[in-house]
Amino acid sequence: MNHEPEAVRAFEHTGWQRAASSYGDSFAHATEPYMAPLLDAAEISQGQRVLDVACGPGHLAATATARGAFAHGLDFSAAMVGVARGLHPEIVVTEGDAEDMPYPDGTFDAVASSFGIHHVPRPQQALAECRRVLKPGGRIAFTVWAAPAENIAWSLVFDAVARHGDRSAAQTPPPGGALNETDQCARALEAAGFADRSAEIVRAEWRLRDGRALLAALAAGTVRMAALIGAQQPSALAAMAVDIDCHAARFRRGEDLAIPIAAVLARGRKAAD
Repeated sequence: MNHEPEAVRAFEHTGWQRAASSYGDSFAHATEPYMAPLLDAAEISQGQRVLDVACGPGHLAATATARGAFAHGLDFSAAMVGVARGLHPEIVVTEGDAEDMPYPDGTFDAVASSFGIHHVPRPQQALAECRRVLKPGGRIAFTVWAAPAENIAWSLVFDAVARHGDRSAAQTPPPGGALNETDQCARALEAAGFADRSAEIVRAEWRLRDGRALLAALAAGTVRMAALIGAQQPSALAAMAVDIDCHAARFRRGEDLAIPIAAVLARGRKAAD
């Protein structure tokens, strides 16, 4: 239906405007282990022009800059753009749409996106725009969260909601596209015209004190998971936190939980002319 992309865009935009101020102290801890592998996949090196799509607070662009690249950031949330400019004044950060980027053709040597592509209403359109703004031979790399079967932090929450809450309470619009498996990401890159495509699962750990901390981090620093958690009754949330502690006990490392998380890391190349 024609209104669905706009419904997704409005939902995501409202959510990221809200999450901008708290993202750095919450969900950013889950995404941080994937930044170096992502930049390695994009072959970021000294002197290159790099675009960080859906840059959020600009951490990936800042890491690229530390490697000697000239990094630009793009995000559709004015609040996130403000946070990125405040934290990283050395980076050019632009408010704009990943599906209609404000850059000429062939501007960048590399494009990277840290857990952003799956938030746009039409991921395929965003990937096509990534290809357009790349120079011939330029590289793309992006990360998205793997399916809950691979991603224990998510499955702990979904299972707790199923046992104690209401999975349908949030009434959120469906995501713009399915991108949580390697073959889905590889096909999306192929459809956007990229060569030398590959996608792999990359694993890490998210250290949190307990189940309550996991729910709080997702509520503060995400959009879709935050909507699901926010729609639960207070009594259900308390039961969910206990449920997570019980089922995550095997991940206890001293005072913290070291919860396994997994992402799909996909990469491709724009064919040379």
